[in-house]
Amino acid sequence: MDLVKIRRAIISVSDKSGVVEFAKKLAGFGVEIISTGGTLSALHEAGIPAKSISEVTNFPEILDGRVKTLHPAVHAGLLGITENPAHEKQMRELNLQPIEMVVVNLYPFEKTIAQDNTPLDEAVEQIDIGGPSMIRSCAKNFREKTVVIDPSQYAGVISELERTGGSISAGTRFAFAKKAFARTAQYDSVIAAYLTDGQETAAGKMPQQFSVNVAKSEELRYGENPHQHAAIYGEFDSFFEKLHGKELSFNNIADIQAAAELAEEFSEPTCVIVKHSNPCGVGSAKSLAEAYRNAFATDPKSAFGGIVCVNRPLDIDTAKQIDAIFTEVVVAPDFPADVLELLKKKKDRRLVRQRKTVSGSQKWNVRSIAGGYLVQSPDRVTDEFAHLKVVTKRKPTEAEMPSLKFAWRVAKHVKSNAIVYAQAGRTVGIGAGQMSRFDSSRVAAQKAKEFNLPLEGAAVASDAFFPFADGLLEAVNVGATAVIQPGGSVRDEEVIRAADEHNVAMVFTGIRHFKH
Repeated sequence: MDLVKIRRAIISVSDKSGVVEFAKKLAGFGVEIISTGGTLSALHEAGIPAKSISEVTNFPEILDGRVKTLHPAVHAGLLGITENPAHEKQMRELNLQPIEMVVVNLYPFEKTIAQDNTPLDEAVEQIDIGGPSMIRSCAKNFREKTVVIDPSQYAGVISELERTGGSISAGTRFAFAKKAFARTAQYDSVIAAYLTDGQETAAGKMPQQFSVNVAKSEELRYGENPHQHAAIYGEFDSFFEKLHGKELSFNNIADIQAAAELAEEFSEPTCVIVKHSNPCGVGSAKSLAEAYRNAFATDPKSAFGGIVCVNRPLDIDTAKQIDAIFTEVVVAPDFPADVLELLKKKKDRRLVRQRKTVSGSQKWNVRSIAGGYLVQSPDRVTDEFAHLKVVTKRKPTEAEMPSLKFAWRVAKHVKSNAIVYAQAGRTVGIGAGQMSRFDSSRVAAQKAKEFNLPLEGAAVASDAFFPFADGLLEAVNVGATAVIQPGGSVRDEEVIRAADEHNVAMVFTGIRHFKH
């Protein structure tokens, strides 16, 4: 059947946004409204006629409201097929009436557990039972029933009722059913993850069951390449807001994430320039303008068409420098009016406000593989400089140690094999993604030479241990005087000897930062 007349509707919502106005419109179409608890009180206070669920079931709400809609008078009314003679006969004999619409949104379990240190008992009380049951019953019978689970659907429902004289079409019923099942699946997966993940991860184990169930928030034009389909799922827009420019692409979004994660490694004014998810320049300084100049100078060629991310509101001096070359995306915590006016003059440049920090927002890193997913906890270490071990005869100087730490923070965000040269709060050479550490060291040095950046006295960071002394010697030969690396190679002693022979200071972190 295409159109189904809405005669009776159950309304029982946790989020009461717009529900009074919606119910008033339904009543105007002659719909008999059945309601529960706080929703019923809100409707009565607004003067909207509504029956209590107890009047329909002839049974009181019991157990502090835990049991109210779990009754044949409700679920037979939703699941009964009116065109099935056996169903129709049985419902008539038992005096059960059809219910054509359910308007339900669920207890706020997600919001409850998002609060810090929510007690388990409090979280459990926010697990909805009756709501998902009604949603599923109604959605299963979508050929005859309409399930409404979100206030954003209210306007569309009323518009359709007005066009049809009080009926809902088959297309709408089916679309709403799909959305309803997606919502209950997501709801249950969040509950399952909460009840199992905490205990298992606390014990150093991965969850036994892993679910990915998030709503699509935006369709993208294409993926990494034009022949690939792509979309954003989840709440990326709660972290980043586009203020100007063309639609963000798949690659833009990946680069924005990478740039923001690296920028958040630093507390001082910092600028990060990213190209293809790798930093091509990072600078920290007393002013953002100087930080940008330092980052840009690392690799001006690669910075063309890159992503610029800063960890301070963007000032006009820095904005003028950015404006001088083509930049795909500029990310900042804020854009004052004069900065926006300047940067908006180029219509294709995207300007993105970072609303909140991304560090710590991801519980898992997920990558799809044949037959499933690779899942790991994020590479998040808060005290890795607390246990640095000097392994050479010479200790790093007071000038070298900050450069070592700076280089190490950057290397964590460079694709492996990663080598980063740094001098006084700025990168001077970055080697990323080479098949050998020696090659990465050589690429980084070649970059520095190409742009006339001095490597004499530089600190060098390696994201993993040097398997042989050749990688370290390549850095020494171009002028590096201090090295930071994880250590842990069977040839550590060989590498340490080579450092000592060249009066190079070297520290081990004991922590590796592979990034594949």
